[in-house]
Amino acid sequence: MLVALPSAIAFGVIIFSPLGGGLAAQGALAGILGAIALGLVAPAFGGCPRLITAPCAPAAALLSALAVGFTQQGVPVQAALLMLVLIGLLTGLTQIALGMVGVGRLIKFIPYPVVSGYLSGVGLIIIGSQIPKFLGAPADAHWLDALGNPSGWAWQSIVVGAVVVAAAIFMPRIIRAVPPAILALLAGVASYLMLGLFDPSLITTEHNPLLIGAMAAGEGGFLEIISQQWQALSGLGMDAVVMVAVPSLTLAVLLSIDTLKTCVVLDAMTNSHHDSNRELIGQGLGNISSSLVGGIPGAGTMGASLVNISSGGKTRLSGMMAGGFSLFAYLLLSPLIAWVPVASLAGILIVIGFRMIDRHSLEFFFTPATRLDFVVIISVILVALFVNLIAASGVGVALAILLFLREQTRSSVVRHRIEGREIFTKRLSNHQGSERSEQDNDMTVVFELQGSLFFGTANQLQLALEPETGRRKYVVLSMRRVQSLDVTATHVLEQIKDRLEENNAYLVFCDIPKGLPSGLKMKRFLKDTGVVKTTNKAFAFGDLDVALEWIEARELEEAAIEEKTSGIVLDARAMPIFAGQPEEAMAALEAVLELRFIEAGKKIFKTDTAGSELFFIRRGTVKVMIPIRKKEHYHLATCGPGEIIGGAGFLDARHFSVAVAMTDTEVYVLSRTSFDALAEQHRALGLAIIEHVAISLAIRLRVAIGEIQALRG
Repeated sequence: MLVALPSAIAFGVIIFSPLGGGLAAQGALAGILGAIALGLVAPAFGGCPRLITAPCAPAAALLSALAVGFTQQGVPVQAALLMLVLIGLLTGLTQIALGMVGVGRLIKFIPYPVVSGYLSGVGLIIIGSQIPKFLGAPADAHWLDALGNPSGWAWQSIVVGAVVVAAAIFMPRIIRAVPPAILALLAGVASYLMLGLFDPSLITTEHNPLLIGAMAAGEGGFLEIISQQWQALSGLGMDAVVMVAVPSLTLAVLLSIDTLKTCVVLDAMTNSHHDSNRELIGQGLGNISSSLVGGIPGAGTMGASLVNISSGGKTRLSGMMAGGFSLFAYLLLSPLIAWVPVASLAGILIVIGFRMIDRHSLEFFFTPATRLDFVVIISVILVALFVNLIAASGVGVALAILLFLREQTRSSVVRHRIEGREIFTKRLSNHQGSERSEQDNDMTVVFELQGSLFFGTANQLQLALEPETGRRKYVVLSMRRVQSLDVTATHVLEQIKDRLEENNAYLVFCDIPKGLPSGLKMKRFLKDTGVVKTTNKAFAFGDLDVALEWIEARELEEAAIEEKTSGIVLDARAMPIFAGQPEEAMAALEAVLELRFIEAGKKIFKTDTAGSELFFIRRGTVKVMIPIRKKEHYHLATCGPGEIIGGAGFLDARHFSVAVAMTDTEVYVLSRTSFDALAEQHRALGLAIIEHVAISLAIRLRVAIGEIQALRG
């Protein structure tokens, strides 16, 4: 309370002063009532237990600017006051609506340069508005006019303001137990009273422009005040609501950002997690309550909240007690507030405004990578100073969009480009087609895409893929790392597909994520937009291995050399492994081999299981894979008749891969015990088997290493 209340009084004065010099006391009262209502209501319904809610600088800057506008437009004082109350009510209702629709999770993601520029602009506006009060010039004077007219200065005001500024800056270094705002305020009052010893005319609150003066609390209690407010508001028509709709929305967004930014800091300090949407609802209820009792709007404040944490506050009761102590101070100390010098509040606000300026952002100018961010900050500040805060908020939103587009377009959408020849074939059985496959790999290119594929990166995507359409038969797009996709990007993909189709070539998608962060189903979206259809030359596969197998099988089929592995049967004597072995050795081998049948889809062996058997494929096709996580596997090889599988388990007595029969398969099984006995009698046969096991493992290792090198770029 000691931190929040002096600032609340100052913010009330800065809002009400433009409407007339005599309203400073009413503004101070509005600041106190705002601190009371916000402190009691917002914590009770909010979602951040340690947060202290009170009138704040952004609200003061925006509402004071609106008050100046009302004065320039000739709006009567009472009507202007009602408009300010209406803005507070609509601001609270907007915050409640934002919380109910779940915007609380999104509103805090506004870019830092925009927030920095906005807050710096608010700080400069506060400083400019307080310069006349600091100098003792008329309250309605512009700061440039006040500076240019020294004859209108009051030296007593300057002395008090200077003492307050010095106390706010230097006293915390000496006394840390008392908040700086309280020390500065007491120093200002004390210096003013000391000046009164030499000039008795200063010791009066009647018609004294240097003091706030007596506060008119009004007749009746809070319920009667609320009743009076409602009666007055009922006289405002829809035109008034339309007039203040945009300022209310701006203020709601600004206060919400200020609050949620503070909540994030408190979470980091206390290792907790706040409910953003609930906090917005609590803030909205607090601002409605404040407006109904004649107070000013506010938000979660950083300074008071940090003091609350350092003092041991842990629950929402601490925030409610801050509001309760504000009420206690109002009931007991309101007569003393009349003796607070206006210059002391101006000095406090000048210090607050100076601290709001993000001086660190000036360093962005000297770094080329952040120079555009510096331009954004300066643009928001200039619009806030020379136009208004509402226009600054619009400029900030527009620049936020530009910043997003810049970040998205600066990064490449192509993570890797891989030539087909860099990804070795995994069909080891087709010796006839191996040379053909090496040539066909030059007709294949793989692009691993990343990031956002949208209108901002569509041209980059087209420039990357367009050169491949005239010389490639297969353009493969891995979509695993794609984060978003829009219609413009799919239109580019459709154009690429059409170009490939003209050349009898194919566009192949793989690794399509099931769902994007936005909730979009990519595979369905590609079908709905016409990119992928079963009737054209664009296909989608589960992963890159399956896509490459499909390409290889298609090329071998077109070359009329594809082996029908399901129909080939190789007895042991016909296998290339045993070519040239003597009859006696083959007879001994056939005596210990076990013929085993495996149905399609069944596993021949599993990962991390004991096994010391060697498998020779007699007929069928077997896929060898290494599990990665859950149902995801790395495709190691596809094997056919005459090939060996299970070599690692045979040597190490434990399998590191899994073998699945793709078709009905028959394998010869040779146990390690039988092999040892066979190798003692027929050493040449044993060496031939070991050599082929080693060659098989080496080929698969070379394939895996080559693919890893290609994928890692």
